[in-house]
Amino acid sequence: MLERKISRYIIDYYESTRNALLITGARQTGKTFSIREFGKTFKAFVEINFVENPEAVEIFKNAHSSSDILLRLSAMTNVPLIKGETLIFFDEVQKCPEIVTAIKFLVNEGSYRYILSGSLLGVELKDLRSEPVGYMGVKEMYPLDFEEFISCVGVSNEVISSIRRAWEQRTPVDEFIHTKMMELFRLYLIVGGMPAAVNRYIETNNLQEVMGIQQDIIRLYKRDIAQYDPNNKLYIEEIFNLIPPELNAKNKRFILKRLNENAKFERYQNSFLWLANAGVALPVYNVEEPKTPLLLARSRNLFKLFQSDIGLLAAQYAEGIQLRIIKGDKDINFGSIYENAVAQELVAHGLSPYYYNNKKRGELDFVIELDGRVIPIEVKSGKDYEVHRALSNLMDCEEYDLPEALILTNDNLSVKGPLIYAPIYMSMFLERNNEAPTHYKVDLSGLI
Repeated sequence: MLERKISRYIIDYYESTRNALLITGARQTGKTFSIREFGKTFKAFVEINFVENPEAVEIFKNAHSSSDILLRLSAMTNVPLIKGETLIFFDEVQKCPEIVTAIKFLVNEGSYRYILSGSLLGVELKDLRSEPVGYMGVKEMYPLDFEEFISCVGVSNEVISSIRRAWEQRTPVDEFIHTKMMELFRLYLIVGGMPAAVNRYIETNNLQEVMGIQQDIIRLYKRDIAQYDPNNKLYIEEIFNLIPPELNAKNKRFILKRLNENAKFERYQNSFLWLANAGVALPVYNVEEPKTPLLLARSRNLFKLFQSDIGLLAAQYAEGIQLRIIKGDKDINFGSIYENAVAQELVAHGLSPYYYNNKKRGELDFVIELDGRVIPIEVKSGKDYEVHRALSNLMDCEEYDLPEALILTNDNLSVKGPLIYAPIYMSMFLERNNEAPTHYKVDLSGLI
């Protein structure tokens, strides 16, 4: 069984509140499995899947109150509903948005606990008129990140903790461990984080079988495109297919003219948004100034488009690339593959990556906001990682006064002034600090 961080999150969530929880994310990321595992901790677990049971959609559509819903629910299941000890799971809720709206009343009624999930929620539920704010939390789920991956393939917590200490103390990792971690990182570039692919690798160590799983997921995504947006499906699928070659292009920016010589962003905007909202692509937008908040400096029509899972990206390249990646074949453009892996890590850890581009100073792979500061990030797959003109130009700019920069490389950790050269796998430690002040009171002395 794959150990996922989301499992701990769900447990903590339900210990801290009586509210419901909605798990969002792309297909095949493991949402349903994680929820079912959590359901085993209750005396009673009820699952209603609105795709497998389309009649349930009509049953809940016409319910007028929480008592109506619970009465109809009890008639649909053979599981006894035990007050205070039952978890009710509504799956594929994109087919029944009414149940999302009704969660407020079910939570208020208070007899049972509720958890919801579904696919394409960003596409189909974006126009909800009445979101149950204050009654339902939302958590997005992603493919396994690198830390989850290495844990699942057998790396001990002690080893991971030692690498984390090296990161926090800015000291090199034990050389033997560093070499093994780089091997595992290259393996992750191929297997990726889709649970079915990871499971198949653990069971068989057969990369061809892993690739078969990945190709099945890609075909599933394309069926979704055809099913859910028939008016724009040709645009969306063409964009999806262009992600690998666009990342291999010199500046990795998505160029609309490769879709159509006369393409305008306004015409294709909804197609890009569909891919992002469905969770199958990660847009990283351009900013012209590295100042907080980065969102205000974002350009809406200049962006790079990454795959949501690095393993799916590898599966979209030509056959045979898997073994070449593992061996570190120098003829492969690792730059685009490394960047995709880093983008995936940043997004999974709650960060919003941007890239910096300025005609005078040059282009940086990523800039992020971390603990209230802007951190530039360069991703270097070759040996000349100390050559970074754009980064040097930016760090020398007194106007921005950037405290430090991160260069992710194949080599062990070293520090040179404000520049941190860290092994690429240490991107697993870049994460948003979710801690907020728990107590704050304004001093009103002199005003009373």
